[in-house]
Amino acid sequence: MYALAFGAHPDDVELSCGATLLALIDEGRAVAVCDLTQGEMGTAGTAETRKNESLEATRLMGYNERVTLDLGDARLPYNNESLREIITVIRRFQPSVVFANPPDERHPDHMKASKLIYDALYYSGLKKIRTTFNSINQEPYRPKHLLYYMQFTHFSPSIIVDVSKTFERSREGIFAFGTQFYRERDLMMPETMIQRKEFITGLEARARYLGEQIGVHYGEGFSMPGPLGTRSLSALFQET
Repeated sequence: MYALAFGAHPDDVELSCGATLLALIDEGRAVAVCDLTQGEMGTAGTAETRKNESLEATRLMGYNERVTLDLGDARLPYNNESLREIITVIRRFQPSVVFANPPDERHPDHMKASKLIYDALYYSGLKKIRTTFNSINQEPYRPKHLLYYMQFTHFSPSIIVDVSKTFERSREGIFAFGTQFYRERDLMMPETMIQRKEFITGLEARARYLGEQIGVHYGEGFSMPGPLGTRSLSALFQET
């Protein structure tokens, strides 16, 4: 199984489903990440610093690959060009499961990303939409599963993944984005919501709460746009 995790900005994936991605990697699964923008409009950091932070996060997390598009932070237009770039990424990796920003979110870019990814997943399966990668024509491909991860807005998850073994490691990926999250802060810089010390402790509190719902230490929650199908009912209820 190949997993492909999309984020509107560098760090979206690490904040929201990093521990789940690490669990997949520990199982020997291939994982790629695609950031739709360079995060250049963030209050702190620049496109260059965020690129370096993304490279470090990728190294620490052990992704197979990370792709950073340049669709425009704080713009992220819904148009054919944006869709085509995302379709090219989907067809390149041909993932079994895709992770994406949820449709109902505080940040407008997150909601725009969710719509773009949802639509691109469908259009990626249409053979009359032609794309190339490295000058080679790509075949149509439509992933079977889409999971929305949890960001600012809490929702009742369809699935909670036990990430007790990987949660602490996943924080290394978050802290790779040193310009974005709490450190001994530069008092000359304006404090943003995500730079507060409480933001990081809030992430742990949410993981503890979700873990408690399934009787484990830490959990990450996901919703799905449709029902989950299975050919084997017993496969869904394996003993842990």
